[in-house]
Amino acid sequence: MKDNQGWKELLAVYGPLVLLVLMGFMLAYQYIKPAPPDHILMASGEKGGAYDEFARRYQKLLAKQGITLEIVDTHGSVDNLRLLAEGRVDMAFVQGGVARPGQLGTHLESLGSLYYEPLWVFQRSDMNIDRLTGMKGLRLAIGPEGSGTRALVELLLQENQLSGNEAQLLSIDSAEAARRLHDGSVDVAFFVASPESERVASLLHDSQVKLVNIQRATAYARRHPFLVELTLPEGAEDLATNIPSRDIHLLAATSELVIQEDLHPAIATLMMQVIDKVHRDAGWFSSEGEFPSPRHTSFPLSTEAERFFRDGPPFLQRFLPFWAASLLDRTKIMILPLLGLLLPLFKVVPPLYRWRMRARIYRWYEELQEVDRNVLKASPREKLAYLGKLDELEREVRDVVVPLSFAYQLYHLRLHIDFVRQKLQEPSSS
Repeated sequence: MKDNQGWKELLAVYGPLVLLVLMGFMLAYQYIKPAPPDHILMASGEKGGAYDEFARRYQKLLAKQGITLEIVDTHGSVDNLRLLAEGRVDMAFVQGGVARPGQLGTHLESLGSLYYEPLWVFQRSDMNIDRLTGMKGLRLAIGPEGSGTRALVELLLQENQLSGNEAQLLSIDSAEAARRLHDGSVDVAFFVASPESERVASLLHDSQVKLVNIQRATAYARRHPFLVELTLPEGAEDLATNIPSRDIHLLAATSELVIQEDLHPAIATLMMQVIDKVHRDAGWFSSEGEFPSPRHTSFPLSTEAERFFRDGPPFLQRFLPFWAASLLDRTKIMILPLLGLLLPLFKVVPPLYRWRMRARIYRWYEELQEVDRNVLKASPREKLAYLGKLDELEREVRDVVVPLSFAYQLYHLRLHIDFVRQKLQEPSSS
């Protein structure tokens, strides 16, 4: 009985508050962001290439956070851009300078540049070419259609007024180009690849080929902002055998990670942490922490990338698993207004509860006072009725559950009930 009375009292006070909070939740729920997807598509590049290798490293890191990364093999950056433009992938590697002016400022954004991608130009060991103009009449492996290598090489050849009429341009992939260069059926082969590429390392050690020293690398870099001049130091590949045997001037673009503009912000933020973990180490041409970088990008940086480069990882994701941080981030639109609603309500509820308790005690006193006023003039039958009323009143008081701060008032009330009862039980003076 006491428990039921207490629950009724609590429900009377807190019921409207709970109802108000639920209504606030329902209103805020209309504006909550959808959960991030657990499956995303990424266009990489040729199997065994740098893009493919990095994509698989991303895949392992994302899997630890419950995200499945499906890798789509392509011929390279041009194919990747096409897949992005068609909305068939969520993100892709894109080589700097490959994007055409009409593709800039569209629905695509960048998470930053990832690393330098040097243009490696290898020639047969019996040749001594140091300029593209010296390649007239030669067999040139310039990469397959859809590759970033081909797009860059075609641009450079065009600037040197070297077309398919002046040289034999072969659209073959990097594996075949390396093989044919080794056996002499190709004179020059172009590769855009990271310095850690196994294919590049193999060619540097191949006695049948040698690396072209691009004498006018500075001029190309000045003409094209997406290109930088790099120097491969003597002995950088192998000090014991001194490969290369002298400093080599190279041209390089940067690789960037391009995403769909509507990629879920939580996934974009997670990807920033993934690429930071994969690409921040020092390399042949970069110092530790130089990449990922907001520089050398062909597409505008996403909001998440800008925030990451400025502030680092989000506060919640520094301490919580991705799913938990994402959930809290999504529900903050509900939590913050709720706190704003609850704080003033919690200030109002205790006084309201005190008022209700006092009002009830005052009502009992009002009933007691009515009996007390009629004690002297009551007949014996009326006194019996009043005694029954006092017994009922005392039962109500005894059954009510109140905080300790109100207990003394109830004990006083029970004393007063007993006082009036004694007056009723006194013999009449008449």
